Amino acid sequence: MTGTPGRPLSAELSEQLLAVAVDILAEDGWGKLNSDRVAARARAGKAGIYRRWPTMAAMARSAVGRFTLVRVPPDQGSLRDDLAALIARWCRPLDREERATASLVGAARHDEDLRAGLDAALVRPLADAVETIGARAAARGQEVPAARLALLCSVVEAFWWQRYASDRGAMSHEEAQRVLDEVLLPVVVPDRESAAV
Repeated sequence: MTGTPGRPLSAELSEQLLAVAVDILAEDGWGKLNSDRVAARARAGKAGIYRRWPTMAAMARSAVGRFTLVRVPPDQGSLRDDLAALIARWCRPLDREERATASLVGAARHDEDLRAGLDAALVRPLADAVETIGARAAARGQEVPAARLALLCSVVEAFWWQRYASDRGAMSHEEAQRVLDEVLLPVVVPDRESAAV
């Protein structure tokens, strides 16, 4: 938090303000996040907001940047099953944190703070998850070249952003399985090996 010299900032109020910001983003979108709405919902003064965050984008970055939207799945025993566990979230409706994140996707193209928040919430955790899945595959004797892992990360990330930008809702289990078998696995293993992973 940025803060300014003077009285220490209340951590409790900071958490309350961020929770309100997430609610507004999730319910109404980025275009409706402003200091008047946050202050009214939090029953706080606008000065308290601006002592912490100089802009609404900085506030959104703090709020969304604390999310972990991608988690490393527990070891499932095979590359295919690890990837299936990684993308299992695609089969569920967007939750509150994801709706808040989704509201920032378009605006983040033009704002460094928003991009940084999305990077912390999604891009870096996804890269970590893919790296872990690749390391597990290597430990099982199935080395995946770094270039293929990087491509896999890019493809999965693109599907994740599409999930946030689309109005179509969650994938069915069958759709997710098709993406896994027809898109993701061919990225990391040659066709002749796909059935064995």
